[in-house]
Amino acid sequence: MKNPPEGWPRISSAVFYDDAARAIDWICEAFGFEVRMKIEGEDGQIEHSELELPGGLIMVGQVRGAARPERSWCATPQALGGKNTQALCVCVDDADAHCERARAAGATIASEPKTTDYGEDYWADRTYEAVDLEGHHWWFMQRVRNPGEPR
Repeated sequence: MKNPPEGWPRISSAVFYDDAARAIDWICEAFGFEVRMKIEGEDGQIEHSELELPGGLIMVGQVRGAARPERSWCATPQALGGKNTQALCVCVDDADAHCERARAAGATIASEPKTTDYGEDYWADRTYEAVDLEGHHWWFMQRVRNPGEPR
């Protein structure tokens, strides 16, 4: 298997919003992503974007509109009655501090930070779940114990 292009992780995801420009600003404020690239069309709609955290990258796109009629297959959770077809999981250094940052930016905290220990042969994580401004669910996790480490 060849390496991915330089500067790209092996896998990334695209998340679609009705108002992608607003979502980009909000995701950066609430979740700590940084804009790597943002291409706006003449009408201000987002043509392409790349947001990154160390070790990861997401693309935020416009659902549809005059600039994107080919995206008729895309929808936000709001358009699907709150249903999600994917959820993003992001590793962070401090789940509690990250949760407070997201809450301060207006994220709905669907699940407060909690530690789950999967057993001596596995790991323990501290996680929380946040819902963004258009209904996408995000899980943020902090590894607190690796497999084989004492409990």
